[in-house]
Parts: sequence; structure tokens; C-alpha cells
Amino acid sequence: MCKTHFKLLKDSKSRSPLKVLILLVLPALLISLAACEKLTDTTTIRLAHGLSTSHPVHEAMIFMADLADEKSDGKMRIKVYPNQQLGSERELLELVQIGSVGMTKISSGALENFVPEMRVFGLPYLFGDEEHIESVLMGEIGQQLLLAGEPYWLRGLTYYDAGKRSFYTIDRPIKTPDDLQGMNIRVMQSQMAVNMMRELGGSPTPISFGELYTALQQGVVDGAENNPPSFLTSRHYEVAKYYSLDEHTMLPDVVIIGTEVWDNLNTQEQQWLQESADSSAVFQKQLWLDAETEALETVQKAGVEIIYPDKKPFIEATRAIYEQFKQNEPDIYKLVEQIQNLQ
Repeated sequence: MCKTHFKLLKDSKSRSPLKVLILLVLPALLISLAACEKLTDTTTIRLAHGLSTSHPVHEAMIFMADLADEKSDGKMRIKVYPNQQLGSERELLELVQIGSVGMTKISSGALENFVPEMRVFGLPYLFGDEEHIESVLMGEIGQQLLLAGEPYWLRGLTYYDAGKRSFYTIDRPIKTPDDLQGMNIRVMQSQMAVNMMRELGGSPTPISFGELYTALQQGVVDGAENNPPSFLTSRHYEVAKYYSLDEHTMLPDVVIIGTEVWDNLNTQEQQWLQESADSSAVFQKQLWLDAETEALETVQKAGVEIIYPDKKPFIEATRAIYEQFKQNEPDIYKLVEQIQNLQ
């Protein structure tokens, strides 16, 4: 069996009462869903995420699982649970932290609530183009950020392409920042996303992604922001008929493993898993490029109006966020400067 939760419980004196309660109760509730099992000479890791089985991220995870099985001659298996079967994105990350789920995928925007350094990705218009973000993620900065979560029991394995996030709305298109005035726009549970929305003049409304379709239907929010494949696979295009490609942020997804599970793997198992994750990222990137093209074509055929606004007014409207970030997070802001210097 994998390491138990005893080490976590031993250190619980330094934690909040709620965290201690979770540590004590949740493992018992999820005993049948152990994050990692070692039966004879086979290791099984449970990987859960919130996206549909048609999403490129899920397909990449299946690819990773198949590759790990092949590399290990069946000695390492990854069992994938899609569609929020085991919880929402935030819930899954907490389950990974305490060792009740082995791995998950999370947006770097949501990960910033656990790993402060990840806030840099939430800055609007941080990256110049695809080559720029590739040089950051695949280089020293990207590796540094993957490992920044280890003090919080989270280890990043690789990045998945999550494209560029843009606004989609129900009643009217977004062509300039002024069009966002008075609109309730769903954002991730990310302080950077909230700050950006406020600077652009809208009212940020954090809602779980799984609850967003209903929120759009019932008019709880006037719109949201996300990438084209997610806009399609979530079926939000059935409600929101305007999609404005302002492409304000490029937030990568991060494949995460709990440090308890990682540390319990031997060196060979860690190598199999890391190589499989890296290969799945390459596979996912190609899937993503195809999915973006298909998504825009499909939603347009379904009656969605695609708008290509001038990005300059959006860039100017969000400049103040950089100054605020520099003042409030001077240590992390050094990463921003390093990223900008790679352009």
C-alpha cells in the first residue's frame, strides 16, 4: 500500500481545525478510493478531473495512462476519473493534498490559491505569442513553478495547453472594455481574475465551472470567459451567443501529483510517470490546436457570433494590475520581469 496519512496527522498541530477534521475524516470516507495502491508488483494511481471525456485534456490523460502502462509492462497503471466524478477542481486539489486522490489537472488560475507563485500566469496579456509561452513553460521558469507547490504537498509534472481565454456573453457582444460595464461575468476562483475583471469594468462572479451552464441559463451571470474547446464541450454556446476573442489571458493547465504519492514511488516508477506525462503534453498540444479550430467552426455553425475586437483598449485598461502586483507582490513580480525578458 502507499504511505498512509499518519505523517500528515502527526503534523496537524500546525494546521487549522478544518484541515485537521478533513485529515481525520476524509480518508475513512474515501478508503475505497485510495490515491495509490501497490498490489503485488503493480502500482495504480487514481487521476481525477472535472472535464468531459471529449475534451483534449481527458484524451491526453488517457494517452498518458496507456503510455505508463506500456513503459512499465503493466507495473504502473493510471485510472482516470473524468466529469467531476470525485469532486470539483478545487475539491480534487484538496484531495490530492491529503493523499485521497493521486493526481489531477488544474488550471494555473485556480492553482494560485494554493501556490502563490502561480499568480503570474493570471496577469492579462503577459505573453506575446505561442513561442513566448513555450519558452517560459519549457524552460527554467516553468520548472521552478512546477515545483513551487511542494511545500503545499503538490508537485507539478507538466503543463497542458489551455489556449487563450476570451469573453462569451448572452445578450450583447463585448467589443470594448466599456461593453463590460454593469455585466456580471463568471470568473474562476482566482484573485487575479477578479482583479482583471474589475479593471475592465465588469462585476466578477466566481462560480464553479460545473454550475456555470445553469447560471447562464437562469441569468445569474451575463457571461463568462474561457477558451474555445471549453466553450464548446461545456455546451455554453447553447446559451451564450456572442464570443469575443480578446484573448486576455493564456493560463496553462497543470498536471499535479500529491507529494505523498510521488515520494512513495521508487525511482523507476517516477521516471515512467514523468516521461509519460511529458509525452502526453506534446500529444495534448496537437490535440488542442485541432480542437480550437473545430470548436470555433462548430459554435459558429450553431449560431454564435464570433467577434475579433481590437485588443489595445483591453491591454491599456489592465495596465494598472501590473503596478498593483509590483507593489503588493514584489518577490513574485521578479518572475514577471523574467518572463517579459524572454520576449
